[in-house]
Amino acid sequence: MRRVLTTCQRSAFAFVLAAATSHALAQGAPPAPPVQVSAPLAKKITLWDEYTGRFEAREQVEVRARVSGFIEKVHFRDGQVVNKGDLLFSIDQRPFQLSVDAARADVERAKAQVALAENEVERAEGLTRNQTITARDLDQRKANLASARASQQAAEANLKQAELNLEWTEVRAPIGGRISDKRVDAGNLITGAQGGATLLTNIISVDPINFIFEASEADYLRYSRLLQSGDRPSGREKPLPVRVRLADEADWKREGRMEFVDNQLNARSGTIRGRAIFANQDQFLTAGTFGRLQLYAGELDALMIPDAAIVSDQTSKLVFIIGPENKVVPKPVVPGPIVDGLRVIRSGLAANDRVIINGLANPMVRPGVPVTPQPGEIKPPARP
Repeated sequence: MRRVLTTCQRSAFAFVLAAATSHALAQGAPPAPPVQVSAPLAKKITLWDEYTGRFEAREQVEVRARVSGFIEKVHFRDGQVVNKGDLLFSIDQRPFQLSVDAARADVERAKAQVALAENEVERAEGLTRNQTITARDLDQRKANLASARASQQAAEANLKQAELNLEWTEVRAPIGGRISDKRVDAGNLITGAQGGATLLTNIISVDPINFIFEASEADYLRYSRLLQSGDRPSGREKPLPVRVRLADEADWKREGRMEFVDNQLNARSGTIRGRAIFANQDQFLTAGTFGRLQLYAGELDALMIPDAAIVSDQTSKLVFIIGPENKVVPKPVVPGPIVDGLRVIRSGLAANDRVIINGLANPMVRPGVPVTPQPGEIKPPARP
């Protein structure tokens, strides 16, 4: 016989069934995932902005002859270091020595003409007093004397020019540094003078050496604001410290100083050119080498967290903090540089925030989900 439940009995049965189901689900639900949390590390740090640039010689000279002639001898080895004034090339001196001899003879001839003209003027002055010759004749002889003296001066100038050309047959290093390879060999005829002079070689200085880089307009404006507030001196007025490392170096061991900031921004790139100077006694740094430069950007009371605690959204960077009821709350932040192995947070984070620093790999740790926070500690990683 079929039993029919009354309305009250059906309601009571549904309540018992719902309670039993809820209890079963509670028994089978996974516990809140554990995560390590910590407040951000508060520390006063020195900020360094990083830029890419290349090394450049402080001085570089193209060596060209000032006179034309045949190369007689090359006095250096390709690629060696030379000192200022070292003899590099010898040009055949014989035609220039002949020019010097001829110019010297012209000077002696001019001196003889001056002496003769002086005697004639002296003699004419005595004859004028006796009215033997006219004043016009005296004036003529004085003019001849002035012309003879001018001719002597011209001859002496020609002699100096000839001696200078003879001196220029020895091509010497205008600066000290490392020389390139020779572009002409002994026996070649080269062209000198002002236009179209033959390139013989080039020399670049090696110690010290410059580092050239470009800073963005945003960085330039930030430095200007810091200068106005007194938080950072001007790179134009004070040699701010810089550090550089090469592509195969991990540490910033090479220290230098700022020397120059350009007077305008490049209208096309929106950047401004800067120049730092580094010692290079071992001559290891070579012009043209790329490097990364750190420029002193001032002191900052910073909040720092591990870089692994930052996750990327489509449009921003986030950190997960513990909110009410131990639920995960995402918080947008603006990250800064890495200092001592930790990421500086420029904005978006409070000193009392409890940041999840470990456990983010668990897929259950997501916004709005309750977690079990466990105390952790943020500290700079140990150096290897």
